[in-house]
Parts: sequence; C-alpha cells; structure tokens
Amino acid sequence: MTASQIETLPDGREVQRLTLRGGGLSATVLTLGAIVQDLRLDGIDYPLVLGAPDAASYLGPARYFGAIVGRLANRIGNARFTLDGRDYQTDPNFRDRHTLHGGSDGVDVHIWQIEARTPSSVTLSLSLPDGHMGFPGTITMTTRIALEDGALNFVLGATADAPTPCSLTHHGYFNLDGSDDVRNHTVHIDAEHMLPTTDDLIPTGEVAPVAGTRFDFRQPRPLGPEPCDRCFCLSDGPRPQRPVAWITGESGLALRVETTACGLQFYNGAYLRDVPGLDGRIYGPQAGLALEAQAWPDAPNQPNFPDTILRPGEAWSETTRYVFTRP
Repeated sequence: MTASQIETLPDGREVQRLTLRGGGLSATVLTLGAIVQDLRLDGIDYPLVLGAPDAASYLGPARYFGAIVGRLANRIGNARFTLDGRDYQTDPNFRDRHTLHGGSDGVDVHIWQIEARTPSSVTLSLSLPDGHMGFPGTITMTTRIALEDGALNFVLGATADAPTPCSLTHHGYFNLDGSDDVRNHTVHIDAEHMLPTTDDLIPTGEVAPVAGTRFDFRQPRPLGPEPCDRCFCLSDGPRPQRPVAWITGESGLALRVETTACGLQFYNGAYLRDVPGLDGRIYGPQAGLALEAQAWPDAPNQPNFPDTILRPGEAWSETTRYVFTRP
C-alpha cells in the first residue's frame, strides 16, 4: 500500500499525505484538493512541479498549485449564468466580479475521501451539495491519480442529481529544469484557435486564429518573458485521448500532454510572486507553467462554446496524461 502521513490544518481538518511510486516516478499527493504536492523522476534531483512545503500554504500563497479545481474550472463572467431558463448567481471570488475555479470554496480547498489505493495510484472522491457556491445540483466527483509508464495520469469523473456546469482539471505548475523560471522552455501547442479575453480574462465570445499572434505555438519555440494566460481551442467537444502539447526544458527533459478535453488553458506563471516552495525555493514570475486540460471558460454564458452542462443520468469524464521523456 502507499505510505501516508497526517498533517493538521489551522482549522483542525486532517490532511493525509500519500506517497505514490511507479513508472520511474514518485509523487506526494494530498487529500486536500487532490493536490500533487511533489513529483520526481528517478535520477533527477529536483522536483518537476511547483509545490508548497506544508498543506496550510495551499489555503494561501500556493492556492491552486497542483490541485484539482472546479466544479467548473476557470472563469464565469459576472459570476452568473442562465440554465434551463433559471438565473444563477455564483461566488464572485475573482476581482469581486467573476467566479474562478468554482468559487472561494472550490474543490481545491476540500478534503477528498480515499476510495482506493495501490502503490502507484490513488482514487479520491468528493461531493458538494446543491447550492454550493451558487451552483445547482449535488455533484459527486472522483479523481484517479496514477504513475504509469513515465506519466502522471488523471482520470476525472462526475455525476449530478440536477443540471449543473461541470469541468474539472489538474492545475499543476511544471518546471522541467529546476530553474528559477521557464522562459527558455520550448513550447508547442497543437491548436489553430484560441479565445480572446477582456482585461478581466473573460472570453469575449470570439474564437480567433492564433496565426499572426504571440499565442501561435503551432511550431515549437521558446516561451519568452511575455505573460500568457489563454485558453487554446483543441476541438469543439470531447475527443479520444490524443497529444495536444509538448514542452521541452533546456535540460532536454520533455513533457507531452495527452487529453480528451476540448480546451487547454496555458498559463506561464507570469504573476507568481514570492511563494515559498519545495526545497527551500521562493517562486517568482514564471517559476512554472500550467497546462490545464478543461472545457472552454465561461461556457455557460457562451452559446457557441462546447456545452459544459452535466445532467442527471449522465456521467462526465475526462482523462489527461503528462508524459515525461528523458533526453
């Protein structure tokens, strides 16, 4: 069985810390937020992800690092949407106007229950009640995290007893070199289109070509210093698992992202500031990059975006693999 330790949060809740090993990788997973706290590749002496040294930090400066986020990942404009003729007001936790990652009490700050464990995997579950953060319906979610064949694998699932928006994703930050920043990582994203946003990072509703913009990563190129927090349109709905993005560090270590999702939020960590991290590090701007496979943001308010409504009797699922390849 996987090893585990207990850590107590300031509010008294207990967090289990689980150790997984498999496929040449080792990981530390927390029951808080289904967080991947640490990830190491055999023979490499630095972590491949950004993480916090203690669980309490994930309620503060390291919020969202390595966590599952939802029940609807990303943003909902003006913290409201209409579903089946009824208006819903959600928690405006982003700039006091919009909803981000399910609201201030999103799934990343909840304690998930352990359903199954093996030396290389853990399956966690969490239920949120009807009306939680303003969303309709009781929703039950599962996350299977596994280390297999040189990959960090996620199988996400959900059911609900009433129609509700649903999109979960892993919000990990990767750094393949153990360096201060990822500006020299080479990025390749297989997407012809992306979603332009307002200054509040809410999609305008347009689906725009990446050609001729700084968001064109169809050919591999260094990331560079410019901020990037954008959803790339992989498809107009769920698809069979396929490779969608490739990242290569200066060390030659490479990461391939495979997913069934229709969108990929790519954030280069430009706004990270003074976050205490693993191995005594302090994370600053672009200390890591996030590759969040998910639905298109603000989809409940955008009729031309792929549907995110989970209905009773349906089972939502999504699979994402982060595959590491040595030079």
